[in-house]
Amino acid sequence: MAEVVRISGSEPPATPSLPQNIEAEAALLGALMIDNRLVEDVQIRLRSEHFFEPLHGRIYEAILRMTDRNMVANPVTLKPMFESDEGMKEVGGPSYLAQLTGSGAAVIGARDFATQIYDLALLRALVGVGREMVEGALDTSEEVAPLTQIERAESELYKVAEQGGGEGKVKSFSDASKEALRVAEAALNSGGGLSGITTGLTELNGRMGGLHRSDLVILAGRPGMGKTSLATNIAFAAATRFLNEVADGIEPERSAGAGVAFFSLEMSADQLATRVLAEVSEIPGEQIRSGKIGRNEFTRFARAASELNSLPLYIDDTPALTIAALRARARRLKRQKGIGMIVVDYLQLLQGSGRGSNDNRVQEISEISRGLKQLAKELHVPVLALSQLSRAVEQREDKRPQLSDLRESGSIEQDADIVLFVYREDYYLAAKQPADDHPDFPKWQEEMTRAYGKAEIIVAKQRHGATGKVKVKFDSRITKFSDLVDDAYLPEMRG
Repeated sequence: MAEVVRISGSEPPATPSLPQNIEAEAALLGALMIDNRLVEDVQIRLRSEHFFEPLHGRIYEAILRMTDRNMVANPVTLKPMFESDEGMKEVGGPSYLAQLTGSGAAVIGARDFATQIYDLALLRALVGVGREMVEGALDTSEEVAPLTQIERAESELYKVAEQGGGEGKVKSFSDASKEALRVAEAALNSGGGLSGITTGLTELNGRMGGLHRSDLVILAGRPGMGKTSLATNIAFAAATRFLNEVADGIEPERSAGAGVAFFSLEMSADQLATRVLAEVSEIPGEQIRSGKIGRNEFTRFARAASELNSLPLYIDDTPALTIAALRARARRLKRQKGIGMIVVDYLQLLQGSGRGSNDNRVQEISEISRGLKQLAKELHVPVLALSQLSRAVEQREDKRPQLSDLRESGSIEQDADIVLFVYREDYYLAAKQPADDHPDFPKWQEEMTRAYGKAEIIVAKQRHGATGKVKVKFDSRITKFSDLVDDAYLPEMRG
């Protein structure tokens, strides 16, 4: 325990000193200078800022620099680096380096010293977060937003916890190959080439193998293409499959489904729930909202709501979230609800963490896309983030999106593991409808009949496999994407 120092007189009351062990720091530095090979053992997670005494941190940093250049680090070779160091002068000059090596016995306990120094640094970080929490809570000025303070504190606490895991996750080839084998086994057992989390669409699953853990998947499209509908369909399919497979006794980690956190920055939670229920009950959402449904339809709608009562789909409709706040909330849902997938609708509505970052929107988007990718890796879940496309699409004859159409596209395209585009030809054809008596009307009608109710999901980028198009069915009444049954594959009808 840290010692409480009592000071008499009129000075301010004493506070407990921060967790520290100066003697352990000195012993470790002496051991490192006696045997430089120990550096390899301790430098994996111990950094100079973990030392309580700043001079010790500088000495440790100098030892690391010397050994990194394959040079011997001892009191003699380090002496020139500390001739003018003010902190060193206060302890008697560079001869202090030789004093540190006075006990050769410290070499035996070097790893234990390093562990204790690291643990005490974490405790000091925890004290720092606690102090900031107290100071923030005592601030009652008008600008104070308590919920923002809570999110910031949670984020800072998580950073401290993250450091606690901090050895770096180096895997042997044996470990990596076991994981690869597990993925292949999952694809085999699913019966449909599904090694990740289902999208609910058979052909899309077949092309991508589902949504893979640690992947950032970008789903983009122009307004009206149905990207929110597709994201909702995927989230519902993943949550439903998880619910059913766990009920069937399948272990959660082996399920092709997942609990889903849906961050809806544009639509409210009840609007999103209405879409899901419209899909399940097959009653158009427009009719539900306007009350244009009969008693039987309402009963069907209510039954669907009852059946989905335990669906592991968690909707956060907080507007104007920062990427830091989103990550804090996602971590909380991972910890409390065990979510296995995250959906963000949509990326451009997130805010960066910096002040005045609107001055450089491209830089802010870069921070957001990088933050989403880091979140996918950190929580080991797929993150499906929706994105807008630039108006350049509308200027071309062929309206199918391209990677260059992603708004502020450089960082988004670079960070994404998969980029999907949604394209509906009937949307554009409907906008070009000629008058009934126009000579082009029959041709337009023929094209519309061919394209109506169909959509393309374009796999424009994929780290795991080939790109290409997947044709699907889209029912605009209930905003539902589903597998398209090609007439060429239907069985021949005989009279």
